[in-house]
Amino acid sequence: MHTVLVTGGAGFIGRHVCIELLGAGHRVRVLDSLIDQAHGPDPSPDGGLPPAVEFVRGDTRDAGLVARALDGVDAVINLAADVGVGQSMYEIDRYVSVNSFGTAVLMQQVVKAGIRRLIVASSMSIYGEGLYRTAEGAPVDDVRRVADAVKAGRWDPVAPGGRPLVPAPTPESKRPDLNSVYALSKYDQERLTLMLGAAYGIDAVALRLFNTFGPGQMLSNPYTGVLAIFAGRLLNGQPPLVFEDGAQQRDFVHVRDVARAFRLALETPGIGGEVFNIASGRVYTVSGVARLLARAMDRDDLAPEILQKSRVGDVRHCIADITHARMRLGFEPQLPLEETVFELVRWVSTQQAADRVADARRELETRGLVV
Repeated sequence: MHTVLVTGGAGFIGRHVCIELLGAGHRVRVLDSLIDQAHGPDPSPDGGLPPAVEFVRGDTRDAGLVARALDGVDAVINLAADVGVGQSMYEIDRYVSVNSFGTAVLMQQVVKAGIRRLIVASSMSIYGEGLYRTAEGAPVDDVRRVADAVKAGRWDPVAPGGRPLVPAPTPESKRPDLNSVYALSKYDQERLTLMLGAAYGIDAVALRLFNTFGPGQMLSNPYTGVLAIFAGRLLNGQPPLVFEDGAQQRDFVHVRDVARAFRLALETPGIGGEVFNIASGRVYTVSGVARLLARAMDRDDLAPEILQKSRVGDVRHCIADITHARMRLGFEPQLPLEETVFELVRWVSTQQAADRVADARRELETRGLVV
């Protein structure tokens, strides 16, 4: 049994992680700042967490508060981060401060407190484009799209000479390619955790999370997961807005599968210094997911609006190879999107959502971040 501090533990993923840990007999303390964008303007004073969770409201950049929150703790799960690829490109100082500097402050106090187990939430965004293969099957892991081609609507990257490339499952060994401030800050979080873990003998692990969905995601946050954004639009009688042509390939993983992965990373010995993709291992197109959700919400009349524009920082395809998590953590996703979409819809039907997607799009367009 561990006593675990979960930073950002009142957020969407954090709440599910807390429930998973409590169910396994661990003691849980949460440190969370309850920012408006993630929690609304009037969050519950206890973060809406189960009574068994000890809640501390505050910021990971407050060294004194972090030190007090670590008192009596033997493990940390660091979920504290601002999330949003597009927003990070114009709120640069905020994302670097919260994500990068916040992790630096946390790590300073973790070292002082003698913590011996630490798991950080990293992100698929650090890969940039996922792994591709040539028509002959050779792997290509340094793909970047050409800006002029994207502006002309040629969405898919190609090999030198214009030869086609095929998206392939992306393993943890694929070299990072940081396309956004958010991706950079998540890589900072991951590298600080693993580097200092190795230096100080801390069993530090990074979980690279792919697109996480499920009940409890903030529907009014236009920078949250794409399924929640689509659901908020549909709930307000508006079509989902889909960038490019909608054929982008992604992996969508249920939040309870993600929570289980964090518990496994906490409990599995001998994995210090390792990195794991946490995903479903399934391939979806963004427009296909929009149509699936619309059908489940009985809004087939609201076909996705295909924008034929791209956001700076977006990638075309990124799908997951989860072999390493299966082999080392015993992680097996159990809740595929097709089988759990109605659970999500039932929860969505009980919610209200302010539709801020158009406002977020205008913020990007006025800064020249949509092409």
